[in-house]
Amino acid sequence: MLTVPAEKLSDYVDQPMEPTDWVLIDQDRINGFADVTMDHQFIHVDTEKAARTPFGSTIAHGYLTMSLISHFLGQCAVGPANSVMAINYGSDKVRFLQPVKVNSEIRAQATLLEVSTKAPGQLLTKTRISIEIKGEETPAMVAEILSLFVIS
Repeated sequence: MLTVPAEKLSDYVDQPMEPTDWVLIDQDRINGFADVTMDHQFIHVDTEKAARTPFGSTIAHGYLTMSLISHFLGQCAVGPANSVMAINYGSDKVRFLQPVKVNSEIRAQATLLEVSTKAPGQLLTKTRISIEIKGEETPAMVAEILSLFVIS
């Protein structure tokens, strides 16, 4: 994450950040997520049955894609320097636009939308994040993510 002095954070509003590295979404990752969330719907874990769907293969859970946002924000977002911790404060306008097929690679691109003071020593940011699929024009997901930074 790019860190800048808190008073300079607003300079980055509406400035797209560099995208992250690509992450492979293979069947092992999908199966592991299915196990953790107890969501074993066939479109995620049954390769033979999923091959007969319009997707042609298994697909990642939408929430698997969303769960990688924390990882991606660490690579492509901007936050205040002197932050002692950052807390996931919620999400706005989450949309799953296209499934992530097994063995696809995804990455994220972030744009800071808003910065506000929540309380003394606390900054709230809203960041738009777009999860791209390598070789696809339509993103897999777009969301507005709220982060609360406690600064010293």
